[in-house]
Amino acid sequence: MELEVKTLDGASAGSITVSDEIFGLDPRVDLIHRVVRWQLAKRQAGTHKSLGRSEVTGTTKKFVRQKGTGGARHGNRKAPQFRGGGKAFGPVVRSHEHDLPKKVRALGLRHALSAKAKASSIIVVDAVNAAEAKTKAVKDRLAKLGLSNALVIDGADVDANFRLAARNIPAIDVLPVQGINVYDIVRRDTLVLTKAAVTALEERFK
Repeated sequence: MELEVKTLDGASAGSITVSDEIFGLDPRVDLIHRVVRWQLAKRQAGTHKSLGRSEVTGTTKKFVRQKGTGGARHGNRKAPQFRGGGKAFGPVVRSHEHDLPKKVRALGLRHALSAKAKASSIIVVDAVNAAEAKTKAVKDRLAKLGLSNALVIDGADVDANFRLAARNIPAIDVLPVQGINVYDIVRRDTLVLTKAAVTALEERFK
């Protein structure tokens, strides 16, 4: 598969041949969905917590006679059915993480890249850099490529000025190639790859 290479200012900079095994697959939504679920579950804090019967403050004194009142038998007011009592089967601090095989994660990433390629939502640029860390200048350059909602993937090292300038632009994410992931690819309209990122991805999946 051949993709056109552009500069950040929107000018043409030739073309690049990319691997069909990474960018030319027939996208499987189920694989992409599994990886996104795994990512979101892994990052969930799991710090939600409610107080149980043994944790709420209150007396343990038996407040009603066992027999003779015509009512139910009760021990103390910390029971879940009373106002101010502990919660029955409430949430506890736990990890929501679940396992997903490495091969499925890698395949999900390839299918996410292929989905963007099939939708013509991939732009390859020769490099992303900025002379100075000015948000307005970078925003104007991205506008020339028609980018308002995009994930920008650079090589191993992202240009410091570009990263600082872009982080204040809404809906624009900048990551090094090591940080590329399915969720960030799916949540942005356009995927912008540098030539260095394409080379690194092809080396990674070789």
